[in-house]
Amino acid sequence: MSETATTQDLNAELERYRRELTGYCYRMLGSSFEAEDAVQDTMVRAWRNFEKFEGRSSLRSWLYRIATNVCLDMLNAGNRRARPMDLSGPTPVAQAQLSARPEATWLEPVPDGRVLPSAADPAETALERESIRLAFIAALQHLPPKQRAVLILREVLAWKAAEVAELLDTSVASVNSALQRARTTLAESPPTESDAANPLDEEQRKLLERYVAAFEGYDMEALTAVLHDDATLSMPPYDLWLQGHENIVGWMLGVGSVCRRSRLIATVANGMPAFAHYHEAPDGNGHVPWALMVMEIRDGKIAGINSFLDTERWFPLFDLPDRLEKESD
Repeated sequence: MSETATTQDLNAELERYRRELTGYCYRMLGSSFEAEDAVQDTMVRAWRNFEKFEGRSSLRSWLYRIATNVCLDMLNAGNRRARPMDLSGPTPVAQAQLSARPEATWLEPVPDGRVLPSAADPAETALERESIRLAFIAALQHLPPKQRAVLILREVLAWKAAEVAELLDTSVASVNSALQRARTTLAESPPTESDAANPLDEEQRKLLERYVAAFEGYDMEALTAVLHDDATLSMPPYDLWLQGHENIVGWMLGVGSVCRRSRLIATVANGMPAFAHYHEAPDGNGHVPWALMVMEIRDGKIAGINSFLDTERWFPLFDLPDRLEKESD
């Protein structure tokens, strides 16, 4: 076999694992872009050191070992991603002020297609979706890096304790202890609940249709009807977040009134329904990007609206159009 053929074979073999490694690194790091960087670093290291790979473990296990080390190095720099709700209490709308924090502060959304397997057992797929919910990723950020790795490998990816111990160069007892500590921490600060919504059931589909109609029509009575009493609205990169439909509606009628005449285009993010939010263009000719809204549904109503405003980052990542043309009369 020629060297070129061997190179192509190795590239193809490594690429088989890119998506699942990206999902793993995203859960570890809480950042879409850092996860992709970590996986690219993993692939480069694997390529450079492939001659040292002696086949004592599977190629998949070897890649996970490299990816784990890459993520641990990144996390040891002290980075911890959060949602606005993890950093402060809610602000009454009368006192609301927009204060931005650096991009590196925030938990980032991710397209499902970059981190979830394309074909798998439905039960496994449901678990994978659950484990990329924003609330779950935010909860993982409370764990020390190695506990985070152990919990993801054991409880999300279903690795055996012995496999994790080998990957981390430690003992099974140490892995079991780390897992127990991680479980205790998550039990003390559990992720907020939301219903599975991918695919949407009929009730959820109708709920989101009502939300779109209320938002695009700027009908605050209809909007209130689809929101939980304790619904939240956050807007990274701003640290402000609001709770309760009265505060959310108050914001929409005040500072948020710039959202009148918006359009929403359905998409999916983090295993949850989402919308590309477009504002009317300043020249009145069509609509331009404003936010990526990741929705949370609980018990038949909307429990959370996570509006990510840095559209120059998010819209290309989600393959969303950079403009909506004006609809013909």
